[in-house]
Amino acid sequence: MNKDLAIDAFAALAHDARLSVFRLLVQRGPEGTPAMELGRLLDLKPSTLSGHLSVLKRAGLVTTERHHREIHYAPNFEAVNGLVLFLLDDCCGGDATACAGLNLSRLSAPKC
Repeated sequence: MNKDLAIDAFAALAHDARLSVFRLLVQRGPEGTPAMELGRLLDLKPSTLSGHLSVLKRAGLVTTERHHREIHYAPNFEAVNGLVLFLLDDCCGGDATACAGLNLSRLSAPKC
């Protein structure tokens, strides 16, 4: 992930409601969650939720898939992995022993 994409992703997450939406999507897993269910669970109006989901999608943090008449949103775990790895790139100046406290084993795939 390059610096500009990382900035876009962090900007998208730098809002209370969007962070809540994204965290809920991560909790629900890669299968996705219908937009109406997200709105109900987070008590967000459809128009408000739509705006937040659009920002997250433009930042590459969520994907969409149509299921009949519903749109399901899911976290883009590949982008999340890239964002975390961007932060940790060349962590501790490349000295792996200095970064021993970081558990990076869970970054490549969600635990669901």
